[in-house]
Amino acid sequence: MRGKDIADLLAYRFGEVPELTPEVAKAPLAAALAGRASCRAFAARPVETGLIRSLAALALCAPSKSDLQQADIVLATDAELRAALAATVPGQAWVAEAPALLVVCGNNRRQRQVSEMRGREFANDHLDAFFNAAVDGGIVLATLVLAAEALGLGACPISGLRDRPEEVSDLLGLPAHVFPVAGLGLGYPAREGRISPRLPLEVTVHENRWSEEGTAERMAAYDARRRQLRPYGSQRGLDRFGEASDYGWLEDKARQYAEPQRTDFGAFVRRRGFRFD
Repeated sequence: MRGKDIADLLAYRFGEVPELTPEVAKAPLAAALAGRASCRAFAARPVETGLIRSLAALALCAPSKSDLQQADIVLATDAELRAALAATVPGQAWVAEAPALLVVCGNNRRQRQVSEMRGREFANDHLDAFFNAAVDGGIVLATLVLAAEALGLGACPISGLRDRPEEVSDLLGLPAHVFPVAGLGLGYPAREGRISPRLPLEVTVHENRWSEEGTAERMAAYDARRRQLRPYGSQRGLDRFGEASDYGWLEDKARQYAEPQRTDFGAFVRRRGFRFD
């Protein structure tokens, strides 16, 4: 949908056009955000390491909780390492074909090192330590995607690396209190990405107080609209659930979370040295 203005892009995305101020309507970044789409098909064109390092620098300009700077980026420039990382997500063949692969990590180790360097007690060894590092990593990941797309690259996060976090950590040599948040495949797009329709803004944007009035009806309407715009090519769990005539986002996500996933991730994080008290 390149070439569309921001109103058209948002109308496709949400099924409605939110009120746009003149500043938003004219902002190039606003149009880029409204029209962004993940890329999983890349041209056979390498991405220079210098460019990847520049993108990492831009991503690390992102906000950080209390200026703690608890996110790191590992550049997988070695071909054997990229292949080994891709092997941890065997259900996503496109990962192995991505010209560049990065892994964004949450890093609470550095704060502990700072405390030790200054002879101060680290008195916050509880869940918030992990949470802060994970959020910092997520913010850096999102900023990295935007930076890449602003320079003409396509990008797609790879949460599947967390399916085998111990193996990924070993491959990257991650120390205690450092963990993979997600990978990111980068490259020059082989074709235009497809915009994913999102839930109506009445469902996801709240004013002053949380409200779920009309949420079920709006989600059902979204599901029908999405089935029309972006029908799924296949259905999850046919052996267990059978074939659904109204298979859409609701059924797909319900089936996805009807199967246990990453049930050992909490144990992995504890092995990284975090406490969840």
